[in-house]
Amino acid sequence: MMDPAADQYYRWLTVIAGPVFYNLIMIVTRACFNELQDSYTNLWIFLDYTSDVIYYTDTFVRSRTGYLEQGLLVKDATKLRSKYRTTAQFKYDMISMIPTDLLFLKFGFNNPEFRLNRLCKLPRLFEYFERTETRTSFPNMFRISKLVLYILVIIHWNACIFFAISKTIGFGSDTWVYPNISHPEYGRLARKYIYSLYWSTLTLTTIGETPAPVKDIEYLFVIADFLTGVLIFASIVGNVGAMISNMNASRAEFQAKIDSIKQYMQFRKVTKDLEARVIKWFDYLWTEKKTCDEKEVLKNLPDKLKAEIAINVHLDTLKKVRIFQDCEAGVLIELVLKLQPQVFSPGDYICKKGDIGREMYIIKEGKLAVVADDGVTQFVVLSDGAYFGEISILGIKGSKAGNRRTANIRSVGYSDLFALSKDDLMEVLMEYPEAKKALEEKGKAILMKDNLIDEAVANAGADPKDLEEKIEKLQTNLDVMQTKFAHLMAEFTSSQTRMKQRVTEMEAKVKSIQPEDLCEVMADKDKKVQ
Repeated sequence: MMDPAADQYYRWLTVIAGPVFYNLIMIVTRACFNELQDSYTNLWIFLDYTSDVIYYTDTFVRSRTGYLEQGLLVKDATKLRSKYRTTAQFKYDMISMIPTDLLFLKFGFNNPEFRLNRLCKLPRLFEYFERTETRTSFPNMFRISKLVLYILVIIHWNACIFFAISKTIGFGSDTWVYPNISHPEYGRLARKYIYSLYWSTLTLTTIGETPAPVKDIEYLFVIADFLTGVLIFASIVGNVGAMISNMNASRAEFQAKIDSIKQYMQFRKVTKDLEARVIKWFDYLWTEKKTCDEKEVLKNLPDKLKAEIAINVHLDTLKKVRIFQDCEAGVLIELVLKLQPQVFSPGDYICKKGDIGREMYIIKEGKLAVVADDGVTQFVVLSDGAYFGEISILGIKGSKAGNRRTANIRSVGYSDLFALSKDDLMEVLMEYPEAKKALEEKGKAILMKDNLIDEAVANAGADPKDLEEKIEKLQTNLDVMQTKFAHLMAEFTSSQTRMKQRVTEMEAKVKSIQPEDLCEVMADKDKKVQ
């Protein structure tokens, strides 16, 4: 059984595409140019019957190709054969396998047109093209190449038919047909094909410059060629235009962003130096192919596939951060989805001493310098794989720096970083309390090692600031609950009042009813019951 989604199936399509294309090109060529058929008879016999063997094998493969039923791959051989017989391709495959070669016994081998039924396998060639288009890394280039190939095949067939019509009418019998082959130059096989191909190309591209037709059949053939040529030209213009538009779509979109930024900076009278830096930043993004918005590209994928792609691309980078190295897989997967790529220009500050730390950074590519307050003196240079800011986003109790940055970090050249925000980290750790506790312990150990933690505060039961925040939250919640309780009491009192009013009204109505009226009402009910 062969899985149609597997590489093995695609490799088989590559094999079957060869003989299909061979028959598409050579059957009509040999049928129209008899010299070609006569000169290489043994070669054609070998190629023809080799392609037939592959055709028969392909029919067996198709009868063993799986299909999906309720999302599951069917592998039962009986079901596969039954399914294959219900498809339209089964009929074409049967036609292509009819041994029309037996007619050679009566009419001679010099009649390759008897093998035209082999062209019923053409859908396999188209299937191969479709599969290749989805697999190739250059789909637009492949589409253009496929379009050119289709056009060349049409021109080739048209050239062969032109030569066959000329042979039927008589070579050199008028100015339109192929010249008289008795002339040495026009008697060569190569000249016959090249002349026919030249005529076909001129006609189908509607360039003209060919002799005018003389006979009715010649007029009809040229009319059909002109109509076909118009369709080919329209197809070329439409498809190539669409492909070029697709190829330039990303550049046009990117250029539109640059133009809008330029207009904004000119309107707001931004300094020329800053404007130049912004434009250089955009140029770097385009040159290094970093304009891709990952969220936009992956938005159509299900969450599971997004996670798998993010893990494949970013997990190794995240594992380099020492506080995350021993985290459970679920936490890392959640964090990977939160990483945000950022690009900094030469001289940009990633953070300054005293800034509030709201993100941690991992260097994907580039160099960052830890500099003094003057911005010039460099203490150390961080390179690919380094990270910083992980302690500030954990909010560890007793940290002497609190959540403030302790150093100035500046980009030396262009730098690609991954940023993980404090809010995203806390959102993930809310679901993994054990991981949160472990990360805080690791962070505390790192601070102790660097003597950046007040152990008295860290070991205390609770941070006074945290207690104040909790008290404020409790007070706020209590106020909200009191307000809601007051609303409920008001609604309850109002409903009680309405109920009392209705009871009073009912009592008044009952008292107002006279005894004789009550008897009449009872009598009417008795009559209705009877």
